[in-house]
Amino acid sequence: MVYTIQALPTEVVHLITAGEVIDSLASVVRELVENSLDAGATRIVLSISPEQWRVRVADNGCGMTLDNLQRAATAHSTSKIRSCADLWRINSLGFRGEALHSLTTLASLEILSRHTEEDFGWQVVYGSGGEALRVETVAIAPGTVVTVSNLFGSCLTRRQGLPTVAQQMKAVQATIHQIALCHPHVTWQVCQNERQWFTICPAIKIGQLLSQIIPQIKHADLQELKLEIPERNSCISLVLGLPDRCHRHRPDWVRVAVNKRIVNSQELEQTIISAFYKTLPRDRYPVCFLHLCISPEQINWNRNPAKTEIYLNELSYWQEQISGAIEQTFRINSHTIKESVHTTRVGQLLKAAEEKGNYNFNRSIPSEGNTTTPLSLKAVCQINNTYIVVEHPGGMWLVEQHIAHERVLYEQLCDSWQILPIEPPVILYQLSPSQVLQLQRINLDIEPFGEQLWAVRSVPALLQQRDDCAEAILELSWGGDLLTAQVAVACRSAIRNGTLLSQQEMQQLLEQWQRTRNPRTCPHGRPICLSLEEPALARFFRRHWVIGKSHGI
Repeated sequence: MVYTIQALPTEVVHLITAGEVIDSLASVVRELVENSLDAGATRIVLSISPEQWRVRVADNGCGMTLDNLQRAATAHSTSKIRSCADLWRINSLGFRGEALHSLTTLASLEILSRHTEEDFGWQVVYGSGGEALRVETVAIAPGTVVTVSNLFGSCLTRRQGLPTVAQQMKAVQATIHQIALCHPHVTWQVCQNERQWFTICPAIKIGQLLSQIIPQIKHADLQELKLEIPERNSCISLVLGLPDRCHRHRPDWVRVAVNKRIVNSQELEQTIISAFYKTLPRDRYPVCFLHLCISPEQINWNRNPAKTEIYLNELSYWQEQISGAIEQTFRINSHTIKESVHTTRVGQLLKAAEEKGNYNFNRSIPSEGNTTTPLSLKAVCQINNTYIVVEHPGGMWLVEQHIAHERVLYEQLCDSWQILPIEPPVILYQLSPSQVLQLQRINLDIEPFGEQLWAVRSVPALLQQRDDCAEAILELSWGGDLLTAQVAVACRSAIRNGTLLSQQEMQQLLEQWQRTRNPRTCPHGRPICLSLEEPALARFFRRHWVIGKSHGI
């Protein structure tokens, strides 16, 4: 099917908020690549020569007819919208019809294109107003090749104000990475100064793509979820780094995409960060990629020249859905535990065991089918009165009893923070005004009881019967918000390492821990569980060997 490029009506042009902003090599790459994707391309080859200010983008999309090529670079010309109403149901990456026209005023523009329904292609060179100066037939494969040369050549002062070449190329790479995440089916080949720079292979799962973009992260460290919302004709795709395996110093990999485009949404990004609260170590941030596919009528794209800022209807509804999806992804079941053997910790343990055993082998582990049924956990024994050995259908775990119980208590406290009266009151000596204010902030009943003495007449329920209640309250007085206080109470109240547990107590703790919302880490961000899966154990103990071979026959 041939889509005709036409000039937009005047009333539509007046409704468009802002024109395309071509201010760097990265913005040129973004505009050209988005055109390729709108044309249905599955393979995109970019060649960038920053010193020559040249960008070439070749794709295998549907291509353009001669009529469309001659109108492609004129002002406000597009095949993607026709009327004012179309601005409220945008389904394409581009729609304003200004990018190519803007490029003709800032650089030399040449397009070679062959439509899939034609036997030959056309080469068109454009003038500064977007008119076709030279038109010739060419022999090329179906698709389009766009070459932008001498960018900002007509306005050299624009070049002087731009960042260094290295910074611009870093921005180009980030732009391609962001777009690739939203289009995992596309093959990318990127060259710099005619030398291959990097490639991105297509992936069935976004997590496989993310591990290409962030080499430090292994695919096994990621968990994916796709949540369909039929009543809204929408879905949420989520890829997150499991908090016991990977996190970042900065929130630089909390990314949000809406309908195949990365957007800046502080509200949704903060929702993601909040969902990881008290699952990561202090001052660490999650790895998370969220992709919302929702009805176009729910979005207003016409707010920002780069189309990175949007207005999303029913924002609170989507925030609630995202929080629920992240919580669902954290849960432990047979779907989320299959890849745990690939973690660095387990790999190091197996490697150390191999070296002691004086033999080595290839630890490639076959993938298994996923289900979402809850795991059946069975407490086997304790090691050093600290670790619970757990058997489940897929292998075995070591669960650290104190931090597992700490996670259980913390979530109970968050759900029901009870302050109960205590008699006799707890007497504290020499509290500073800030300490008194802190105890009042977390809703404890405290009043003067004499010179430099204070009586605390109510305490958190978990501390009511403890012998170290005074020490615990003193600890709470040193600062932090209510959630910090809840963490401190949970930590102090949890089973201590070195405590002997009965079989029933171990089993009860495991069942409580499995039902928590964030079972992978304690509120301080420490990992709770070390997993050794059955396939890894089988390979380690050579159970795939035949008897004769194992005996050297």
